Amino acid sequence: MEDDAPVIYGLEFQARALTAQTAETDAIRFLVGTQSLKFDNQIHIIDFDDENNIINKNVLLHQAGEIWHIGASPADKAVLTTCYNKTSDSRVVSCAAVWRMPCDWETGSNDSPDNSAHNPQTLELLCHLDDSPHGNAACVLWEPMGDGKRVISLADNHALLWDLHESSTQAKVSSTATLEGKGQLKFTSGKWSPHHNCSQLATANDTAIRGWDLRTMSQIYCIENAHGQLVRDLDFNPNRQYYLSSCGDDCKVKFWDVRNVQEPVKTLEEHSHWVWSVRYNHSHDQLVLTASSDSRLILSNMVSISSEPFGHLVDDEELSDGEDNHQEDKSKEPLKDSVVSTYEEHEDSVYAAEWSSADPWLFASLSYDGRLVINRVPRALKYHILL
Repeated sequence: MEDDAPVIYGLEFQARALTAQTAETDAIRFLVGTQSLKFDNQIHIIDFDDENNIINKNVLLHQAGEIWHIGASPADKAVLTTCYNKTSDSRVVSCAAVWRMPCDWETGSNDSPDNSAHNPQTLELLCHLDDSPHGNAACVLWEPMGDGKRVISLADNHALLWDLHESSTQAKVSSTATLEGKGQLKFTSGKWSPHHNCSQLATANDTAIRGWDLRTMSQIYCIENAHGQLVRDLDFNPNRQYYLSSCGDDCKVKFWDVRNVQEPVKTLEEHSHWVWSVRYNHSHDQLVLTASSDSRLILSNMVSISSEPFGHLVDDEELSDGEDNHQEDKSKEPLKDSVVSTYEEHEDSVYAAEWSSADPWLFASLSYDGRLVINRVPRALKYHILL
């Protein structure tokens, strides 16, 4: 069973910000933000044509500054957030803003593919998430599966919950939480949980992971030394509400049950340098992607801690007589965890990996040299999970 070759797209600038276009569930589309100090930065809209295995791109200008983080609205395909650096009074400031793509961005490129690159359109600024009293913005998180009206920004040691009004042209802080303790504490990343009616947030600062209740903006759990060094990224299991994954500069990926945070449920030690990104597959939570500055992307099958540790179990009524024995064998013991594939198409640090929101078997990864690679889950594993 021959697997499809990876598809590679090169940006002319360095880049570290990647997201799937969350509200788009038909087309396979990713957004990439560039990091250029000399030239106007850009957002590349990458459409992947699954049938012909080719990439179509559109380019939009992001003149505000180099992009460190990008997030797509879960409700409106045209709306996105960026965290970007700009220089003011010879100081570098990190800002956050909500943007809208021009309504005709799709028509620009189809007539002549090069046109959008030479005469790119500019993003329309909807509003600033003005964090200046609260320091520098690290990331902006959209409410999962929400109506695109609530976002959280993490800025230095503050988590700010914003309500977006008037088609996202106004943003108002509805509540805040502050990280308190000795020294200069600073959030590095966070994830809004899709469970518990979207009332929980997990954040990383230094080597610690904290959980917050967004209704009271109070801390509900803390994993003090979750990693030996800085925690880089977090993700929630989409099917198991208490399960959380984390990765960090100790080269490890850890899986936690937040009801008992003394020990991780599982630890992966497959990378040889800092791990920047960890992502659960949205549909099949045994599939976990990790990206690292060892230039590798690793797909793991963490079936023992997934929502289907015994594989896909079938009801007795659905079985014909001949299948009975086979099913009994299958359900006796949990399946083994394994590394499915190591992807080595990158030659620089891989800062981001994201699953497609339209195709559960497809994912993209981005390395700092501006190389975006689109890969698929190996067919043998796909059919093993499905059948």
